Amino acid sequence: MARWTAFPYAGEFDFDAKSVRVNWARLHTGDLEPLPQDTKVLEAWAMFHNGDFHQACNSGLKLGLAGLNVANKATCMYATYLEKHEERRLALLLEAAKRAEHHISKDPDNVNAYYLHAYALGRYSQGISVAKALAQGLGNKVKSNLETVLKRQPHHPDAHIALGTFHAEVIDKVGTLIGAMAYGAHRDMGLSLLDQALKLHVASAYGMIEYARAMLMLDGEIMVEEANRLYQQAADISPVDALEKLDRELARTELVD
Repeated sequence: MARWTAFPYAGEFDFDAKSVRVNWARLHTGDLEPLPQDTKVLEAWAMFHNGDFHQACNSGLKLGLAGLNVANKATCMYATYLEKHEERRLALLLEAAKRAEHHISKDPDNVNAYYLHAYALGRYSQGISVAKALAQGLGNKVKSNLETVLKRQPHHPDAHIALGTFHAEVIDKVGTLIGAMAYGAHRDMGLSLLDQALKLHVASAYGMIEYARAMLMLDGEIMVEEANRLYQQAADISPVDALEKLDRELARTELVD
């Protein structure tokens, strides 16, 4: 297995099972992951929140179904933010998607298994090109899984963000008419989902970044000022864990661009 790139801010966060338990609600405002009762699962999540994504993935995989969400989220976040080699990044996302699909088959009531399956396929689709992914039927899988999440957990901020992004990406790539007729994608729905996500999780740098990108994809130059306002908000957050740190740094690069 190829070596994973280390979290570039190692040592900035120092969670353990106990502190993750205490801070669980804040750490998981975005994905609404239920608080695990197993200390070993909490320890794997502590690795995740510290930025030890490879260790979190490996530890989660050793714990069976109980550890799959942390393993898959660690893989997805690492692939999205830190993996520099595109072929390897896509392979990791596919691995996470396959594991999440297996998780759904074994535990169909696990809401975040659907979310992580959609997230992994969504990021994979962006990597191979959204148009190609739509032709392969991946778009419908992403949309269906995210709609399942929101049907079961209507206040899931990250699912709102991912589904809003889906609507924006599809319209950006295939246009309003085909997007609506073939994929059920709509501009107003996408923006509404992203807006709702930030009402549910006001401190979500991830939400701010994706909302800004969607504005620029859908409305172009007229939304540059508003998009930059969102990027600035994301760049100004005080991160509580490694993932928020990566989001903040990403927002700062978007401002520079």
